[in-house]
Order: sequence, then C-alpha cells, then structure tokens
Amino acid sequence: MSNPIWEDDHMCFACGARNPAGLHLQFSPWGENGLQCEFTPGKIYQGYKDVVHGGIVGLLLDEVMVNLPWKKYQQPVVSAEIRIRLHRPAPVGETLICRAELDGEAQGRLIPVRAQALNRQGRLLASAWAKCLRIPAVGLQG
Repeated sequence: MSNPIWEDDHMCFACGARNPAGLHLQFSPWGENGLQCEFTPGKIYQGYKDVVHGGIVGLLLDEVMVNLPWKKYQQPVVSAEIRIRLHRPAPVGETLICRAELDGEAQGRLIPVRAQALNRQGRLLASAWAKCLRIPAVGLQG
C-alpha cells in the first residue's frame, strides 16, 4: 500500500461508531488545548487476571494522541512513532481516563504529542509519547 487513500468509514476499532466489536471511544476537550476520553475495560480486555492487557492501554493512549490534532485542529494524522510506559497495572472494571496534549512545536509533517492514562483518583497508570505524521485529508470527514 504505497499511496493509501485515507478514508474514514467509521469502522475504526477504537472510535468507529459503525464497528460492532469496537470500543466506541468518544472524545472531549481537556484543559486549554488537550483532549480526553474515558473507557471502562471489562474482563475481555485483560492480560493477567483482573489486569487490563498493556496493549489495550497502549491502544487507548495512541487513539487519544492521534485524535488530538484531528478533533482540535482538523489535521488528520497517523502515529509514525509511539513510545508507551506502563507505570502500574490498570485494574479490569475501573475507568481509565486518557488525556493528550501537544508536546512541543510541529517539525515539518510531524506533530509531537504526549498522553497519560489515569484512574478516577488521578493516579498515573501509563504515559505515552508519539510523533504524529500529517496525512492528506482526502476522503476524511469529522
């Protein structure tokens, strides 16, 4: 796929409204320039007993980071590079609050973004950093 056509058919596993197996994440503003989403993972998202799989936590952080430029600035992006640090286990059944904000100035086609996953008490469970690559807006709708 050398020159993909970036089109939103609303089937994204993380936020697609039409994906029956998806997470159906919804985003809201956070702070002055941030974005957040909440998700309460059930047992089907666990790794070890009663602990959310780290890949699911990473997916949530990735999704809030790429949606920040898209929702706030109408700039579609994909993750070109992502780094995730898991600080503490995320318990199954407890709401995760994922927040993203810009992490410096854009450099060419790359937009640096950072994110955190917190529990309802504000305890840091995971953090992430991404370089989001600007993509053409052909076929994309908000």
